[in-house]
Amino acid sequence: MKTVLSGIRPTGNLHLGNYYGAMVNFLKMQEENKCFFFIADWHALTTHPDPQLLNANVTNVLSEYLACGLDPEKATIYIQSDVPEIAELYLLLSMQAYVGELEKTVSFKEKARQNPDNVNAGLFTYPVLMAADILIHNADYVPVGKDQEQHLEMTRNYAKRFNYRYGVEYFKQPEAYNFGQELIKIPGLDGSGKMGKSEGNCIYLIDEPKVIEKKVKGALTDNGPEGRNTPKPDYIENLFTILKVVSTPEVLAYYDNLWNTGETKWYGNLKKQLAEDIIKVTTPIRERINAIKNDKDYLHKVQTKGMEKARESAGKVLRDVREIMGFKSF
Repeated sequence: MKTVLSGIRPTGNLHLGNYYGAMVNFLKMQEENKCFFFIADWHALTTHPDPQLLNANVTNVLSEYLACGLDPEKATIYIQSDVPEIAELYLLLSMQAYVGELEKTVSFKEKARQNPDNVNAGLFTYPVLMAADILIHNADYVPVGKDQEQHLEMTRNYAKRFNYRYGVEYFKQPEAYNFGQELIKIPGLDGSGKMGKSEGNCIYLIDEPKVIEKKVKGALTDNGPEGRNTPKPDYIENLFTILKVVSTPEVLAYYDNLWNTGETKWYGNLKKQLAEDIIKVTTPIRERINAIKNDKDYLHKVQTKGMEKARESAGKVLRDVREIMGFKSF
């Protein structure tokens, strides 16, 4: 059984892209692997969030994880700041992280350029903390997006550097986990190729039906096909991509046929159908999210259980690392 680790920053609610892009696969993954799912609240501090907002976002993400089907009996679900062993490993790894390599990190350069008044040390050493998140459980696999591939490569470098420096073969070389298949990529409603929080084009799992209807109604469209079997522009293909995952094959075929035969003036019906089918998918999830969010006793129980399981795993690794590095009791 392989160890798989995945984290998410608590910067907002999960959206339809998160659900179909990863969460559905996480449900399968927890059945087949030793999984650690964590909420990366320390990472969120690089943007200096409001304390009340940070706490609310952690609660939201934990509730959404559970509502989507992650099972604390099958996987370890925890909050990053509940595991102090991560912070100590972060410190120890930072002694082997070179300024030159951190300065070349693409994400650091981009964020420093976008927010020149908030270039903090935590942002600079973000890859080291990410490495500590992964190596504290000696994970085999990490599901990562394109923007995190460089950080995963740096994690492998730190693992190899540690092993070489201390003459051991302790840390594994974690690999990107692609679920053994092409990930479903849910596009945004604004015509872009990605549904994302920063793009502002999301349908959130917590959205009420009226909100979903309004968002879908405002999706980018045009005057319809210019003839039979004309290629769909990207922003129209995006709507069909979402339709494919939330609707029946018959519905998809019906609207695909309208496009291919050159029919026009049916976008209104398409958007109405798409909104209805998204609501069918998200309503039971939204109801579970709200029920879990309001059950503070259950959330505390899940948090405590996750913390204990995560600290047991992390404690063993940290004890080994300390001994390898020469920290010994008299």
